Formats: sequence, C-alpha cells, structure tokens
Amino acid sequence: MIYLTLAIEFFKIGLFSIGGGMATLPFLMDLTTRYDWYTASVLANMVAISESTPGPVGINMATYAGYNAAGVPGAIVATLSLTAPALIIIVIIARFLENFSENPTVKAVFYGIRPTVAALIGYAVWELLKIALISTAGGTTRIDYTSLLICLGAFGLLQVKQLKKLHPLVWIAAGAVIGIVFRM
Repeated sequence: MIYLTLAIEFFKIGLFSIGGGMATLPFLMDLTTRYDWYTASVLANMVAISESTPGPVGINMATYAGYNAAGVPGAIVATLSLTAPALIIIVIIARFLENFSENPTVKAVFYGIRPTVAALIGYAVWELLKIALISTAGGTTRIDYTSLLICLGAFGLLQVKQLKKLHPLVWIAAGAVIGIVFRM
C-alpha cells in the first residue's frame, strides 16, 4: 500500500508542478503535513543539498521520501512516479507542438502559466525563509538575527556584478563555513 501512496502522491506532484524543481516545493511542503516521510526542516536542508548536487530538488526529495518510507523500492517508485508525467507530457507535446505552437489558445495558456509558476516559486521561497530565519523554542517564536544577517549579507553581495560571476559552489562553501563558525 505504501508503494501505491508514494506513486500517487509523487505522480500528482510531477503532473502539477509546472516550472521545474523549485515549483515542486509547495507540493513537497504539503506532504510534510500529511505523511511522516520527512519534516519541513529536512526539506529545507534537502533544498540546500539539492542546489549543490546534480538533479532538481523534486527528484532528490522524491528519492529521499521514497527511501524513508519504503527503502530502495520506495525510492525507485517515488522517483519514477515524479518523472512519469513529464515524460508523458513531453512525448505528447513533441508529437503535436509543431501543429499548435502558433495557436493563440496555446500561447494564452502558457502566458497564464508563467505568473502562476512564479507565484509557486515565491511561495516556496517564503516558506524556506521562514524555516531558515524564524526559530521556535519553548513555545515562543523569534527571528534568528544571525541567520537574517547572513541572508541579507549574501543577498547584498550577490548584487555586486563581479561576485555574481562566482561559481555557486563558492557561495555554498562560504555558507557552510559561516554556518560552522556561527554554530560553534
């Protein structure tokens, strides 16, 4: 039964998360409330790891959640279920897109999808910011000012043209070093 649940949940995510890996985040956050496959904190960590490893966050999370729920077979089921809708849709689109690429209705559909995907990604960023910057301890919620300063500092540095050219691994390594220094 767990394999069927994994297949259905991740097939739905793959079907409706148009826009890439980051668009899967709201759906993945929803799973944290309904299943014990992973927590919101684990999801935030997985996003950080996924951004530094090959493969989109959705695939990595599907594999992780499937493995947590049912071992290697669960990981395979969840990963294949997440990718199946994209494969099916791409095959169908490739078959018919040539005939419909200039169709005004098709153009209008994609015009409407773009802002929706932007909203989904914005929501995911908001949720990740809450996880990264707000801590709850002893029933009180407070802003983690150290994390906020690190976040604002990194954002500010990314506005400098020369620093934008740095490889993402440099930023990830710097973040890891800062995390180690501030948690010691």
